[in-house]
Amino acid sequence: MRRSFKFVLRPTSRQGDALTAMLHDHCELYNAALQERRDAWRTHRARISYFSQTAQLKDIRASDPDQARWASMSQQATLRRLEFAFQGFFRRVKDGQKPGYPRFRTSARFDSVTWPLDGNGCRWDSTANAGPIRLFLKGVGHIRVHAHRKVEGVVKTVSVKREGRRWFVVLSCDEVPGLVLPETGSAAGIDMGVASFLTTSDGAQIANPRHGRRNADQLAAAQRDLARKQRGSVRRRKARERVAALHGKVRRQRLDHAHKTAMWLVRHHDVIAHEDLRISNMTRSASGTVEAPGTNVAQKSGLNRSILDVGWGVFLNVLASKAESAGRVVVAVNPANTSRTCPDCGRCAKENRVTQADFACVACGFAGHADVVGATNVLRAGLALLHA
Repeated sequence: MRRSFKFVLRPTSRQGDALTAMLHDHCELYNAALQERRDAWRTHRARISYFSQTAQLKDIRASDPDQARWASMSQQATLRRLEFAFQGFFRRVKDGQKPGYPRFRTSARFDSVTWPLDGNGCRWDSTANAGPIRLFLKGVGHIRVHAHRKVEGVVKTVSVKREGRRWFVVLSCDEVPGLVLPETGSAAGIDMGVASFLTTSDGAQIANPRHGRRNADQLAAAQRDLARKQRGSVRRRKARERVAALHGKVRRQRLDHAHKTAMWLVRHHDVIAHEDLRISNMTRSASGTVEAPGTNVAQKSGLNRSILDVGWGVFLNVLASKAESAGRVVVAVNPANTSRTCPDCGRCAKENRVTQADFACVACGFAGHADVVGATNVLRAGLALLHA
């Protein structure tokens, strides 16, 4: 199977400057390629392909020393990124969605460079058996890597990413062996919510850590401080870095919680059923338009913020990845009426949901916790899909 490994880089000050220059030059290449495509369409109604732009790299590298100092494979990957952006644009136009034409990037928003092949302009563990693990990049040198775990499989692609003031390397590896866990004979359904992060069908509850809310005051103060700074100043750059650092802290906390919770589920259950949530639809704005303004906009905005703070999408992606590696089965079921259906008699009515936490069937009198009832119904639906 294919897996990614992410490690912190420890560049020297000179290597850090070289990495920044590398991102700047790749950003310029991206913008120049985008400008060429725009001009060709506006003047001649012609489309320029990825292959024709890649063929120009030889002349560009010969005439521009700044571009020549980097690996040609990473530059091809940057042009491929632009090609993917246009493919997504044309697909959305065809499907009648909001197109979103590819935009120019600033150096501050161009944060990663990829090498499609290990050994061509980059090399993982370039000084094997000679001290700490290092990553070699053409034009930068041998960068020390904080490798906190062993890399398994065959390294295929290497990416360098900037997050705030820190640098990371992301390795995409093939043929990574899976660690199949012993069978437990247990199956569980999970009901995800805002009051509790999730509730299992056997009654276990995981509290919602609310990482975003706990850091909201610090983030608001940092954003107010950023708004007072003059654009283009050094102080504004430092204030922007503080805001980015706080957002990164919340993101890492949320991801850490998702990994620990998913690992706990995978270790204790062979089959895990969850709701197939449409998070983008659930967090859609209720503001409406000027002609038809929305209702309860403030309440819906607060609910959307709480849903996004929980991080359901991140958790489900992590759960699917860990379950695949451990040999577990994950089933997504339709969430409609799972919290309104009685698990005892099967009666579905909105009156069954007395409060957010209480469930009482109006037909048979069955009572229980609403989240446990929802998780039980999710488990039954998941097992039915597996048997079908």
